[in-house]
Amino acid sequence: MRIDFSSHKMNKQLSDPGMAYERRFPTCHLIPMFVASDVVEEETNEDGSTTRVERRCALDVDAPRLLKRIAGVDYVYFIQKNTLNRKERTLHIESHNETFSNRVIIHETCCYSVHPENEDWTCFEQTASLDIKSFFGFESTVEKIAMKQYASSIKKGKEIIEFYLKELEDEGITHIPRWTPSSLPLPLPRPASLFTSPPVLPKLAVTPADSNPLPSDTADSIPQDAKQDSSALQPDSLSEILAGTPEDKLDADYIKRYLGDLTPLQESCLIRLRKWLQETHKGKIPKDEHILRFLRARDFNMDKAREILCQSLTWRKQHQVDYLLETWSSPQVLQDYYTGGWHHHDRDGRPLYVLRLGQMDTKGLVRALGEESLLRHVLSINEEGLRRCEENTKVFGRPISCWTCLVDLEGLNMRHLWRPGVKALLRIIEVVEANYPETLGRLLILRAPRVFPVLWTLVSPFIDENTRKKFLIYAGNDYQGPGGLVDYIDKEIIPDFLAGECMCEVPEGGLVPKSMYRTAEELENEDVRLWTETIYQSASIFKGAPHELLIEIIDASSVITWDFDMCKGDVVFNIYHSKRAPQPPRKDPLGPHGITSPVGNNVQLIDKSWTLGQDYSMVESPLICKEGESVQGSHVTRWPGFYILQWKFHSMPACSATNLPRVDDVLATLQVSSHKCKVMFYTEVLGSEDFRGSMTSLESSHSGFSQLSAATTFSSQSQSSSMISR
Repeated sequence: MRIDFSSHKMNKQLSDPGMAYERRFPTCHLIPMFVASDVVEEETNEDGSTTRVERRCALDVDAPRLLKRIAGVDYVYFIQKNTLNRKERTLHIESHNETFSNRVIIHETCCYSVHPENEDWTCFEQTASLDIKSFFGFESTVEKIAMKQYASSIKKGKEIIEFYLKELEDEGITHIPRWTPSSLPLPLPRPASLFTSPPVLPKLAVTPADSNPLPSDTADSIPQDAKQDSSALQPDSLSEILAGTPEDKLDADYIKRYLGDLTPLQESCLIRLRKWLQETHKGKIPKDEHILRFLRARDFNMDKAREILCQSLTWRKQHQVDYLLETWSSPQVLQDYYTGGWHHHDRDGRPLYVLRLGQMDTKGLVRALGEESLLRHVLSINEEGLRRCEENTKVFGRPISCWTCLVDLEGLNMRHLWRPGVKALLRIIEVVEANYPETLGRLLILRAPRVFPVLWTLVSPFIDENTRKKFLIYAGNDYQGPGGLVDYIDKEIIPDFLAGECMCEVPEGGLVPKSMYRTAEELENEDVRLWTETIYQSASIFKGAPHELLIEIIDASSVITWDFDMCKGDVVFNIYHSKRAPQPPRKDPLGPHGITSPVGNNVQLIDKSWTLGQDYSMVESPLICKEGESVQGSHVTRWPGFYILQWKFHSMPACSATNLPRVDDVLATLQVSSHKCKVMFYTEVLGSEDFRGSMTSLESSHSGFSQLSAATTFSSQSQSSSMISR
């Protein structure tokens, strides 16, 4: 188990934390668990510019008495190494645990430095990692204790430094001259003297620890005297960094109007990253607003933000995304059946995008267009969103860098969990997360039905944690009450299909005609691998030779899901349960009518000697599925054991009046092909640990998609649902 922490802060008027920091030794009353410390080693270099101190510190960790007794310790010992560099004006602190180092590895680094553009500001960066190998079976408890102690340390860090700075001021120490090569060495005193006669240390100031050094060619171009005195870089450094941009780029008015509130550290990160792009990136330099999105996505960590930004710029160039709005033309099927569109703006001035996902035939769109076309359409939506943000920034006179998305799930059902559709959705999420960070300001999910938690379980791991925090989910009609839509959208623009007053021009959707579906060959020619590759299997069903699929369930309350298309003929779909495993499946290479069956696409499991009701039982009512229909459904298992999904040839019933077969049926039996059905199917089992409690956690809402379906069945007793659509 490994956990990483990080924190970045900027405190005002902490321009000399080094001297203040030393005052917390050998003990600190502001840190109750810090009970003692001893100096193990101390050294100062010849010119006095650098002092290194190594200490052994004892901590009385706030842990349960039982845990301390099992561990056999009262205190936890850490080794701390402090490096005060007066020339570079930094204080680096590194510590690791000595106690239980073979079971738990704790490593922490801190750095105090002065902002390069304002010496009244001190930058502080702290990172830590926790790697728990084993701890007497209490690994989870140790993890919680470590997180609690680290959070407390972060919270009190500024308070402690400010306390000792105030103490220095009360003693009349308000200014410390900066170190120069001619200064005499100033070794640090022993901790015991820190509270009596504090030494006079040079003032600290340096670039923040998380910043990237300037390129080597830039560093070489700095005059030698400027390297000796960093103040030579200060007066015009901002204008130098912003060479090639408008003079007012970082004026206070520009920041307030186009970028929003930025701390000096955030502003500095933006300047340095933009400067780096100007010097190294060949191509179009993104706008400040776009650079800020990547910085915010990585909490202003320069290295991480620069990495993902460079990857995104390369991606945009390779795929000509900058020209997408001018070159992309939505196919007619998207214009008719893609149920999404822009709709005014929210109360904060953000562009509002409405998506009626419950009314969208995701399977039909993927089958008709392919994954690539859907992805390009979504990218065009994001590019349009960026353009609208710029427009709204000008209209409202304040920075608007993201948009709000309203997703209506009325009609969402198992059809939307079609695996290739979910696969396409996950790929789209991955691309958008990587290249459009911090563009989603808020996501309003309305009328979430019971099936929504299943979809959420599948997609949520692929969504960034910061993005997930922006989700607001409403079940049923909860969105109409207090805390609902009116808190985020003006009443006058709430869409009509949500009981509002504003007409919304978003298409109503519907089922994509199967005549618009593209064949597997067409998709393969475009190098698009979707449902035809490995996800779906095909099977043949003959009269007297059903196709059966075995699913073993270990945990009760697991969920079996299925999706299949009737490519030819009519079948009866059944689900059976047995406590014992069937015999190895027998394959019928030759149908009862002499029809050659391709090897492996007709499997029979139920032995002819088995008796229904004794050896196996039916857990669902039979479902008749006709040629051309698509069927999606799920079954929540009640018992462990073996479940058999069966597709059985459906014989036409005889005429009820004469008990004789109809003429059409007689003619059909004369054709050999009428005794063969073909189905393409996909099944999946969702574990009970991922599904339990989620089916009933949201209020059920009536399916608006049902009006597009030929039939809908639901059995509350067996907790199964299936949907048929033509």
